[in-house]
Amino acid sequence: MTTRTIVHLMRHGEVHNPLGVLYGRIAGYHLSELGHEMAETVAGVLKSHPITHLVVSPLERAQETATPLSKILSLPIETDERVIEAGNKFEGKSVGVGPKAFLRPDRWWLLRNPTRPSWGEPYTEIAARMRSAIDDARDAARGSEAVIVSHQLPVWTARRMYEQKRYAHDPRNRQCTLASLTSLTFEDDRFVDVTYSEPAGDLLPDPFKGKAFAGGA
Repeated sequence: MTTRTIVHLMRHGEVHNPLGVLYGRIAGYHLSELGHEMAETVAGVLKSHPITHLVVSPLERAQETATPLSKILSLPIETDERVIEAGNKFEGKSVGVGPKAFLRPDRWWLLRNPTRPSWGEPYTEIAARMRSAIDDARDAARGSEAVIVSHQLPVWTARRMYEQKRYAHDPRNRQCTLASLTSLTFEDDRFVDVTYSEPAGDLLPDPFKGKAFAGGA
C-alpha cells in the first residue's frame, strides 16, 4: 500500500516595487497591499487541505505571504535557505520590462550562456537545493500535504526537474504567476504528477494570468 503526499510550491504575492528593481535577494522588499490580499486569498483556499508542514524562504515577501496560512492552520513557519530566490548578477538594477532591457552593450557578457545561465546561479544548483528541501518537506508531511513558499525561478526550475525538461527556457513563458501553486504529488518517495493552479488569479490583471509578472521574482 502506497502513501500519497502532496508538496505545494507557492510563489509569493505581489511586491511593492515602484521603481521596477530586480530585487533578487535584497532585503527590504515587502508585499504590496495587493500582495497581502493574494496571500489571504490563497490561505483561504488551502485552509481545508490537510497541510501539516510549512516551509518558507527567509526573504520578507515570502515570510509575509506565508503568515496568513500559518495563522489559519496554526502551523509554525520553518524558514529554509534552500528555497530562497536564485542568485542573479542583475540584482539591484532597474532592468525594465521585456528583452530590450537586457540589450545594453555593458550587459552582453552576462548574457553569453543562457543554458547555465551566465548571469546567475546555475540551474543545476537551484534544482539540487530545491529537491533537497522538497524531499524533506515530503518526509515531514508523509501522508498529508506540505507548502513551500518560494520564488518564481526556484519553483519553475523544480517543476522542470520533475518533468525532466531542459532547464534553459524563455522566462516570459514560465507558468508561475504571483501567489500560484505548483503542486507535486508523490506516492511514497516516487514523483507521479504535477498540477498548477492560481487561487488568487482573479486579483491579477488579465495579461499576467498564467505568466511571469513584471518586476516579480
